[in-house]
Amino acid sequence: MDRLKIATFNINGIRSRLPALLQWLDKEAPDVACLQELKAQEASFPIDEIRAAGYGAIWQGQKSWNGVAILARGSDPIESRRGLPGMEDDPQSRYLEAAVHGVLVGCLYLPNGNPQPGPKFDYKLEWFDCLIGYAQRLLDSGHPVVLAGDYNVVPTDEDIYNPRSWRKDALLQPESRERFARLLAQGWTDALRAKYPDERLYTFWDYFRQHWQKNSGLRIDHLLLSPDVAARLHDAGVDRWVRDQPHASDHAPTWIELDLA
Repeated sequence: MDRLKIATFNINGIRSRLPALLQWLDKEAPDVACLQELKAQEASFPIDEIRAAGYGAIWQGQKSWNGVAILARGSDPIESRRGLPGMEDDPQSRYLEAAVHGVLVGCLYLPNGNPQPGPKFDYKLEWFDCLIGYAQRLLDSGHPVVLAGDYNVVPTDEDIYNPRSWRKDALLQPESRERFARLLAQGWTDALRAKYPDERLYTFWDYFRQHWQKNSGLRIDHLLLSPDVAARLHDAGVDRWVRDQPHASDHAPTWIELDLA
């Protein structure tokens, strides 16, 4: 294996979108796939079908909401953490971490935070602060790390088709953006933006007002790379074709390729 492909995909219901997931795994063959919004309990995770597709997996389910998983092609991820430090009492399934193919991969589903202001936005900021604190520990560890997932943050106005009607949304609030910027300032590289500094790239198109058909999207799914991983970044992109399938998730898979040589 000369290159390692790591992807993140908010599946928006793994049971109802399992055929779409399996089709994507078969066509794009990522070596690592981080999934969010499983919306399934632990026992309902379709591990048999995923193993039949050639992937090992770890997952953290939750009834009806949230849920994260890490899939590894041809191997089993070695779990290193379940839940964020500082959020031990949090009942929501939002962070899972594993060693896969020589890289420490954190799969995260950051809280949406709407409506704001209010307790949901306060929870988003608290979770974000804990992520920032833990991310620094990961950098200090010296391990090669990728933090991949649905961050529910539009980093800048260049990451959304038109910010005007979204100004009050939690994804665009100054507090959300400031925390994402603080994360990058630790030394993480936003892979998609590093590869395409001037292009408008989206990873999410909601189901309203024909936003997919009009390409009215947002970039909220991010892969952040530690410095040693960033030095090996070969390519990055979005599998837009997945969003165009029948009964698709409102997100498209986002991926990076790393040089292993």
